[in-house]
Amino acid sequence: MRGKPDKTTHFSAYFGILRGENFMTKILFICHGNICRSTMAHFVFQDMINKAGLADEFLIDSKATSTEALGESTHYGTVKKLREVGVPVLPHTSTQITKKDYRDFDYIIAMDTNNLRNLDRILSGDPKKKIRKLLSFAGKDGDIADPWYTGDFEATYRDVLAGCEGLLKELTSKNKQ
Repeated sequence: MRGKPDKTTHFSAYFGILRGENFMTKILFICHGNICRSTMAHFVFQDMINKAGLADEFLIDSKATSTEALGESTHYGTVKKLREVGVPVLPHTSTQITKKDYRDFDYIIAMDTNNLRNLDRILSGDPKKKIRKLLSFAGKDGDIADPWYTGDFEATYRDVLAGCEGLLKELTSKNKQ
């Protein structure tokens, strides 16, 4: 259980904010078009941290590696699946990742191997080791299938949920140390 911060902690945080420091963990979910898988992961993880009372500790977003769907909203299949399971669908417009995002985010979470390859090209590498596949947090090496092609939003949701649960577990155990 969290206690109330003492005055020293409070003032350290206040002066850190004045200096432009950010104490939030910033997570960016990535897929090809930013309308199916990355938005699903974004909304699922946001819902998890909201329910855990951790929303003020995280900044969550999602972006694409491609320009194909820029400006589009979340795919109707993703919206339908999230509504079925009671996950709030947030306002969203597809955008593409930039090198500035690499500087700004602590974790860049890709959905598949192709995303990793495209991220390497767009970002010119990963010197700070910020990039991982979402399923790696669930102890798996595989890719999250793209429902744009498979039409199977249920399978995508199961994998996204497993990855997000593993990510939350890893991040909250780090914060306890």
